[in-house]
This record gives sequence, C-alpha cells and structure tokens, in this order.
Amino acid sequence: MEAIVCASHGAMGSLLWKLGALLSDEYKLLSSVKVDMMFLKAELEVMHAFLKKMSEVEVPDEQSKCWMKEVRELSYDIEDSIDSFIFSLGCESNSEPRGFKGFVGRCLNLFADAKTRHWIAKKIQRLKCHVIEASNRRGRYRVDDAVPRLSRTSIDPRLPALYTETTRLVGVDGPRDKLIKLLTEREGTTTQLSVVSIVGFGGLGKTTLANEVYQKLEGQFDYRAFVSVSQKPDIKKILRHILCQYSCRECGNNEIWDEQQLINTTRQFLKDKRYFIVIDDIWSISAWRTIRCAFPENNCSSRILTTTRIITVAKYCCSPHRDHVYELKPLDAAHSKSLFFNRIFGSEDRCPLHLKEVSNGILKKCGGLPLAIITVASLLVTKAITKEEWEKMLKSIGSALEKDTDMEEMKKILLLSYNDLPYHLKTCLLYLGVFPEDYEIKRDRLIRRWIAEGFITTEGGQDMEEIGECYFNELINRSMIQPVGIQYDGRADACRVHDMILDLIISKSVEENFLTLCGDGNHKLLQQDKVRRLSINYHARDDIIVPTNMIVSNVRSLTIFGYDENMPGLSNFLLLRVLDLENRVVLEYNYLRHIGRLSQLRYLRLSSRRITALPEQIGDLQNLQTLDLRWTRIKRLPQSVVLLRRLTCLLVNSLELPEGIGNMQALQELSEIEINCHTSVSSLLELGKLTNIRILGLNWCILDTNYVTKIHADSLVMSLCKLGMLNLRSIQIQSYHSCSLDFLKDSWFPPPRRLQIFDMSIDYHFPRIPNWIISLEYLSYLDIYLTPVDEESFRTLGDLPSLLFLWISSREAKPKEGVIVSSNGFRCLKEFYFTCWEIGTGLSFEPGAMPMLEKLRIPFNAHGVCSLHGVLDSGIWHLCSLRHLHVEIICHGARLKEVEAVEEAVKNAASYLSDELFLDVRRWDEEEILKDEEHKLEEEEFSSYDSKSITQY
Repeated sequence: MEAIVCASHGAMGSLLWKLGALLSDEYKLLSSVKVDMMFLKAELEVMHAFLKKMSEVEVPDEQSKCWMKEVRELSYDIEDSIDSFIFSLGCESNSEPRGFKGFVGRCLNLFADAKTRHWIAKKIQRLKCHVIEASNRRGRYRVDDAVPRLSRTSIDPRLPALYTETTRLVGVDGPRDKLIKLLTEREGTTTQLSVVSIVGFGGLGKTTLANEVYQKLEGQFDYRAFVSVSQKPDIKKILRHILCQYSCRECGNNEIWDEQQLINTTRQFLKDKRYFIVIDDIWSISAWRTIRCAFPENNCSSRILTTTRIITVAKYCCSPHRDHVYELKPLDAAHSKSLFFNRIFGSEDRCPLHLKEVSNGILKKCGGLPLAIITVASLLVTKAITKEEWEKMLKSIGSALEKDTDMEEMKKILLLSYNDLPYHLKTCLLYLGVFPEDYEIKRDRLIRRWIAEGFITTEGGQDMEEIGECYFNELINRSMIQPVGIQYDGRADACRVHDMILDLIISKSVEENFLTLCGDGNHKLLQQDKVRRLSINYHARDDIIVPTNMIVSNVRSLTIFGYDENMPGLSNFLLLRVLDLENRVVLEYNYLRHIGRLSQLRYLRLSSRRITALPEQIGDLQNLQTLDLRWTRIKRLPQSVVLLRRLTCLLVNSLELPEGIGNMQALQELSEIEINCHTSVSSLLELGKLTNIRILGLNWCILDTNYVTKIHADSLVMSLCKLGMLNLRSIQIQSYHSCSLDFLKDSWFPPPRRLQIFDMSIDYHFPRIPNWIISLEYLSYLDIYLTPVDEESFRTLGDLPSLLFLWISSREAKPKEGVIVSSNGFRCLKEFYFTCWEIGTGLSFEPGAMPMLEKLRIPFNAHGVCSLHGVLDSGIWHLCSLRHLHVEIICHGARLKEVEAVEEAVKNAASYLSDELFLDVRRWDEEEILKDEEHKLEEEEFSSYDSKSITQY
C-alpha cells in the first residue's frame, strides 16, 4: 500500500511507509542506522496518531495548533531526507564497462557507497535529535492534556433561510414553479409516494427554495412538516420534530421513545393521510434510509422534498426516478444584480454610475451565489458610498472570509461541506488552490499532479489514475467543484472552482502551510518558514518578486503562469516533485538547463512555443512519471528519454518514435507519435513491446507512392496486434494529405477485443466498415470516416453492444432517397454526429430508433429534401430522450423558401420533444442562396420587362 500525503498530517503517512521500505533488506544500512530508523519510525507513528486525532477536531486550541505545525513541518523535512537517501542508495549506472576499467569503477562505487552510508548515518542522527526535541516539547507543555473543542455552540446558519420574506427573494420563481410541477405533475396518473430532491453546493439557497415550495403548497395536503437534518443527525430528534408539528401532545409523550417506537408512531399517524414532508440538508444515504422508514406508501399521492449538497444522496432519495433530481444553479447575471442592488439601494436604478463598474467586479467574485451576494451587500451597506471603499471591498473579499465577523455565516456554510470531506479529499481539494480564479482545470492533468504529489493511495494493485478519477468525481458529487465539459460517458473533462470556495481553499492552505501563492492580489502573502508548494501567477501581476528571505529549497511543487525575467531558476528547487510551466510565448530552452538536477521530479509539463528542444539530461530524471510537451515546438526527443523507466505518460505533438522506445516498459499513454518514411522499422516493432500501453495516439504520414509504405504498415500492424491482445483501450489515428490506411481494413488480427475508443481524424475514408470493428464488444466511442455510408453500415454499427458515442463522416450516402435508421440497434447510444453534405434527402429515424440518444448533430440538404407538400419526414420526433439537437442546413443549390421550409419542419419536429431540448439550427453556404436569389430576381425582372416590350411592340 502506498501511503498518502495529507494537508493536515504533512508527509507523515508517506514518510512512515518509506521508513518501512528503508528498513527492509533491499537497502543494506549500517546496524546503528537501522536502530535509529526504528526509533524514528516508532516516535513518528505516535505523532501520526495524534495528528489524525486532531484532524477530526473542528477548532483545535492554539497549543495543539503549534505542535501540529511543528510535527507537520518535521515530517516534510524527514521525507525530503529519506528521498535523498533512497536516491543515493538506489542510483546505479545503466551500463558498466567490463575488464580492468569495470573493476576500477566497481571499487570506486564501493568506496562511494561507504561514504554515502556514513553520510546517511549522520543525517539520521540529526533527524533523531529533532524528533526527540519535538517529543520533549510536547511533554513539557502537556499538549495531550489540552481539551479540544469539538465544535462551537452557535446558531444554525441555515435558520435565517426559513424566515426570509418572499418580497426580498430574487430568481426563485422559476425554480419554485419547476419543483412544484415535479411534485404535482404525476398526480393524475399515480397515487404512489413521490420524492423530489434539490441538490447544489452550500449558499445556493436550497433551504430558501424548499421553504418557498413548502409555503406555496399550503392547504393542498392533510399534513405538512419541515425538518432540518445535520451532518451527524439525531434521528430521534428529527422524528419527534415531525410529530410535534402535528400536535404538542404527541411532543410531550415521546421523549423516552427509541427510534423504532418513533418510526412506528409516525407511520401509524401518516398511514391514511396525504402528507408533504420537507427533509432539509441530508448528508448521507444512511441517514435518509433511516428517516425514509417513517413514511408509509399509502397511495394518497403523498410527497417528500429533500435538499442535499451531495449528488449521489439526491439520486438515492429519488430512486428510481432520477429525473426528479433538481440541480440548483447559481443566479444569472440579471438576478445577481437585482439581488445585490435591492439589498443596498432598493433597486438597480438608484446605484450611482461611478459604482457600476466595481459592482460588476464584486458580482463576478460572488459568482451567482445568493449567500455571498447578500453577505457582501450587507457589508457594503455599512460602508461609505465611494468607489474607493467599494474597490477595497472587492480586493478584500477573499481575506475578509478569513477574519471578518460579518462573513462568519457564509464561512460556516462553506466549512460544513469542507469539514464533511474525508482527509484525503481535503488534501486533493486544497491542491486546487495552485490554479488562478476561473481557471479551467483539466481532469487528467490534475489527477497526474495528485499522483506525483503522493495524494493517491493504492491497495491490492489498484490503478492510481482510476483512484484519482474517483477522488475527482467525489469532489463533484459533493458539490465542491463544478464539472466542465460533460462527455458522452458522463465524465467531466475538466472542472472549475467557485470563487468563494477558492477563497476558503486558500485560507485553509495558508493556515496549514500547504500552498504559497505569489501574484494573487486578494490574499496577503503569509511568510512561512519553509515553502512547500509555490504557485506564481505573472498574468495577475507582472511585478512579482519572490522574497529573498523566502526559503524555497524545500519546494515540492512549482507552478508558474506567465513569464518574468526575474523568474526563480530551477537550481533553487532541487526537491521538486511537480514542475508545471505555462507560458505560451516567452519561456525559452535556456530556463531548463538545470533540469537534470531535479532527481525527485515526477511530473513535468511545459507549455511554451519558444521551447524547441529538451536537454539531453532529461534522461537523468529517473522518477519522472508524466512528461507533457504538447504545447511546445519540440521536433525531436533526446535519445536519453528512453532511459525514463518509470515514465507512464508521454504526451507530445507529432514527434517521431525514438530508437529504443521498447525500454520504456512503464508507459501507459503515448500520444501523439508521428510515423513517416524516416521512422525506423525497428522502432515500430519495439512499439509492440510496450505491454502496459492503454492509450495510443498516432499520426500516419506515409504516402502510398512510397514503396516503404508496406514495410512500415506491416510493422505497425504487427505491433498493434500485440498491443490489442494486452492492455490497449484507446487508439487515435490521424492522417492527412491523402495518406491511405487500407492496411487497417482487415489486417488487425486478432482484433483488440477490449478496445473502448477508436478515433480517426483523417482525410482517408474506409470504403466499408473494417471486419475487426464488428467484434469490439467493449467499444464505446467510434469516430470513423466511411464512404459511401448506407443502411447496411448503420445496421452493422447498431449491433455494437456498448457504443455510446458515434461520429460518421462521409462524402456521400446511398441511396439518394435517404437512409433510414431502424428501430433495431444502437440501444445505448448517447451521442450521434453525422457529417455528410451529399446526403440526398437525409437521415430519417423509425419509431424506437436510438432510444437513449441525448445529443444529435445531423445535416439536411435543403435542395430537394422536402416533398411536394413541404414536409420534412425526418422522424426526429421519435427520439424521445433527445436533449441537444444541432441541425446543419446545406443551402447549396436551394432557394430561400426551401431553406426556410426545412427550418420550420425541424422546429415543428423539435416541438414534440422535451421542453428542455436545446435546438441549434445553422445554415451552410448561405451566400450561395443570396447570390442565387439575386440572380433569379434579376432574371424575373428581365423576363417581365422583355414580355412587356414584346406586348407593346
């Protein structure tokens, strides 16, 4: 098991794991060193237990905080030393000369090892002294005797939401009416109990909205109750509250009852009533399962409304009706302004002009969060109505969250979600603070950085990236981050962090010396003894100077956005695990000259168009796991790159395969590699040795006219066949300039049965579907170029059992009368994109076709597509699950009336689908219509004039 690095524990978990590894027989340490290490490990285990206990305490006392900080920093320092030991002891030459030179070299190595081991012994002695000092100080000041305050006794921060005057609410009407519709729309068809759930992160107004629905439905039920749950719910208190809202007499009789008695009484009371219950702020499925037992299925059209911050809890409450989950969104710009100005001035019209611009900045910072808008507006009411005062507020919103008593309510609301996270998710969340405001954080980049930092634990051979994705999804599930770019399989491609949550993240990170930010104007740089993770944003300010007294030699993670001539050099950061340099234009090769000295580096991402090469010393980075060079102009990799035996991910921009790539056995993702006539056949064959490859991206650049094609094609196919039998899950093939891929039609044997993604971005079109594609039972994503495309093609692809995404590009479809998509097949397909301008009358869908389809992009040729009656018979209205419809109308050769008729027919078809359908209709070659229309008008005018002339004559 790989131990985890935790924000509140420092590096303690991973440190204990590494100490255990050093004590194994693999490393031949001096006996005295082993004894000292065993002492270190025992002491640190006790300290770790204390840190774990204190991490559960919401508000530790100051004495405990001081000792926690000391132990946390000590754990970082010891782990840095241990990593250096492991590197020194495990660093062996890749090739030793033989003969007399080899003998001399081995003797020198033995002498060097002896010196290394004595050096380690001295370092361990010093570390032991530090640990003893920390333990003695803990005993001297009786830290363990301090009684931690588990929580403050305070007013429930959700309480004001229940008593907000309706006249002061903004943007609630639409969501309220939709919820009422969800709660009442099935009354005529079923009398069963129905549950609807509101989900969203803290401060969005879930309680306020639920209360509005509750008040609006007054008088429509025999019995109503509104109860609030908490993170650690008292089920007996909740059930008593439900009964008390019916009768004070019931309230007095149930104080001594246990949970079962209360559940039975509640069920008996509700068994013949039509009831409406609001359960506010549920935090766990287990709490809901217990509470749910109190509500009987009595066929009286009863309703329950729940609110939660956790998506899986919301879905579980509503199960099996997943469409009864209502995701509450932040307020839009108009409603945000209305709420903000109404609170301060009574209306937007009364806001002075000189405050308009700064108001927009404040509202952007609030990000549509009602609680944030109300809190900031309440603060501004007490300030002078001057631009200077309001700009001060804008700059201090983040820091005000840390210390302003007026912001305390909002901070408590946000902290509820943060405190509910398990410790490993807290660490992963705090790490998001390295990215600037409004930054779109790519999922895979984030997960690989987590892995490099040691935030991911593994047990029983689990894959780290899969575990990291679970962490990422759980943060979305708990509404701590906002998903961006939802893909065909439901996965988010990226995320963003709401500004208010980002402020909380930075506040907690600074408190625990987890992050140090330079360039963030909203947060005062807190000088720490040692900086562990440094993020510099030159985009925010171009005058940033890293303080000379800042100790950066212990930095584990360096992230730089932008560029400055005074950027700190890499020679200052010899303990780096993560190096992420993002500057698209200025950063040059010279900055990387010391990169070979970063022996602990695990993640390297370079994003600068000025970088055209890597130093040969890149091969010295024996711990490197991820190398991302996609945003550079590097044309060729150094030969030493094949020495990176631990590299799992190599992302490049169409570079040639290096000789000896078969040595990189740890590679799991390799893209995008260019294959041209200069690529050696041996490199293509070595590709088949990469037994762990899951994701492969290729750019095929060999023309048919070259005799070399067959040799290269046969070698590539041979390697692909090997990889297909192993771990290959995704392959993307790009090809331009009429490069043929005929060799892939039938030669892939045996087929890669576990392939999930096949993506073609090429000019070449298959004349038919390759035989091997038909057998891919796990294929979920297919992007294929196929000419011609016909009904048989659709029948064949429709039989793929796992297909979720399909994009067919074609030059022509057959027959010209159009292609019918039958009701058989495509049972799981979620997204379908069809690109073909020579489509004739287009695609049409039978009833029951593509029953799960949510997104459709389809072309129609306006010229001749309509029948004599002007009706487009597409069958789009049969796609009952459709949520996004993009129609491309090809105008070439058509008259304006025909184009308008197609548009009208599409809109009519869409009107039969969901009210939530997003419809996008676009015209292609519209200029041709205008030219044709002008030309036809001229002809009509000329004909009219000519006929008149003849008549007059």
